Formats: sequence, structure tokens, C-alpha cells
Amino acid sequence: MVMMRCLRLTRREFLEKSARTLLALAGGRLISRPGSGAYAGEVVPVSLVTGEDIGTSVRKAVALLGGMENFVSRGDVVLVKPNIGWDRKPEQAANTHPEVVVALVELALESGAKRVKVFDRTCNEPRRCYINSGILPAVEKFKKERGLGREVEIYHTERRKFVTVRIKDAEVLKKWPLYRDALEVDKIIDVPVAKHHTLAGYTLGLKNMMGIMGGNRGQVHWELSKALADLNAYLTPSLTVVDGTRILLRNGPSGGNLADVAVKNTVVASPNPVSADAVAVRTLFGADPASVPHIAYAAERGLGPLGGEAVRVVREKG
Repeated sequence: MVMMRCLRLTRREFLEKSARTLLALAGGRLISRPGSGAYAGEVVPVSLVTGEDIGTSVRKAVALLGGMENFVSRGDVVLVKPNIGWDRKPEQAANTHPEVVVALVELALESGAKRVKVFDRTCNEPRRCYINSGILPAVEKFKKERGLGREVEIYHTERRKFVTVRIKDAEVLKKWPLYRDALEVDKIIDVPVAKHHTLAGYTLGLKNMMGIMGGNRGQVHWELSKALADLNAYLTPSLTVVDGTRILLRNGPSGGNLADVAVKNTVVASPNPVSADAVAVRTLFGADPASVPHIAYAAERGLGPLGGEAVRVVREKG
């Protein structure tokens, strides 16, 4: 009886073991550090979890990829990079949901992170964005409840901390100011909200990395696909977690009208930002990722697959 019980796996345990196997077969290449590639032709796991409890969905999505310990090591300094760009409330779906952010901060600490940083270069006035998005109050509440100090820091970007870098083999961003703190961390967890974007079609993980850019970001929209491929090839997140708990269907990226919001209660996660974006666009919006120029171009540049046999989607309900 003991042997029989040990051999019996729950569905969740089986899925987690399958994800760990995929990562092992890839020889660790899926676990990237800032500046490294996240895809070299191997099968990419993407987890997709639906459920009304947001924190639980985030935890399950990461667990299905083998757990946060596959992405964050003891002693790491980690950037959790949400979208805090807009002076909007959580229910308006213009920014990452605060509960998604807090869950990932907590998971990073549990995996041994020495310090977790949270920031974004906002489009609207920074103080109002941080407060009205609910992200600053949620992170500060988490810190207070856990008795944390500098282990978790949430702060505004400062102009003096953008440093100009030269990006080798770039097509558009050959030289551009990037935020120094993003360049210096050990790991980046990219945490976009899934939403419509008037110019880009949709904005998810690949575009969310623009929050570490200085300078006139509006300029890159003329050649957005190439610019985003340059940026994400240079500074690749270790993990992308797409917040699809509620999504903006129209009038993005800032939105504002609740009639434009759809509640999806979904979290998508992957070690590869291209695959995460592709699965999220297909699942949340019913769109073909190949029709989204910057996602398709990133795949063409070899940054990750859009689907097919190169992507393994693991689903679970919360």
C-alpha cells in the first residue's frame, strides 16, 4: 500500500513534474539572466491558469513551470517589472493588478532573493500612477505585514539613473538610455497586463520592457517591432507572467472606460516572453499572434516560438 501511494501522482504534481522535465531537457537554457537569450530552439513551456483567487493563480502558474526556484536563486537581486504607467484604478485594466505583483514579490523572497525591486517609468504623473494603480499601497501593506525593510523596495525612476548603452547587433536601438537598476539586477520578472494598444495592436510582455527605457520612447513606435526585438534580445526577462485577470479590449493603452474591460481571471507564464505573449494573445483576445507585428517579428528574429510543437501549454483551473 505504501508503494502504491508513493507512485500515485495528483494531476497538479504530474503537470509540475512535466514542466520540470521540459526545463531539464532544455539544459537550463530557458532560465535566462538579464542580457541572455531565452530560446535556442527547444520546447518552451507556457502555463495557463484560470481562477478567481489571483494570488493562487499566480502561484499555480509559476509552480507549473517548476517553481520560482527555477528562476530565482538564493542571494539574487530581482526586479519585478509591472506596468504602472497610467493614472488608473485596478478595475480599469490599464496597469498590472496589485495582487499579481505582490504574489510574485512574495515568491521571489521565498526562493531566496536577497532584495526585490519594483518600479516602472510611468506615462502619467508617477505619484498618482503608483498610488491609484493600487500597486504602491499593496506592496507597502505586504512589507508592513511581513516586517520587511530594504528586502523589498518600490520606487519611482529617476532621470539621473538612466545610462546610455550600446546594443550589439541592434537594428534600431543601437544606442539608448536604459535604467541602471534594471541593468544591475540578477533576474527580471516581467509582469505586464494584457491589453489593447492603438499603435501596437496589443501590449504584453515584450512591450512592457519599454518601462526601463529612457529618452523619447515615442520615437521607437516608428519601428516598434525592431526596437522591441533589440531591447528584449539585450535584456531578456527570466520569467514573464502576463496578468490576464481583467483585460482592456479597446482604447488602450490607457483606457478608462469600464465598458472596455473584460474579466478573464487568467494568468499566463513562461520563461520565454515571445511564447508568453503569443499564448496570451491567442487565449485572451482570440487573435493570431502572427498578426501582431512586434510579436511575429520577435519570433522571426529567433527570440522565441509562437506555437506549434515548439510550445507546450500546460493548463490548470484555480
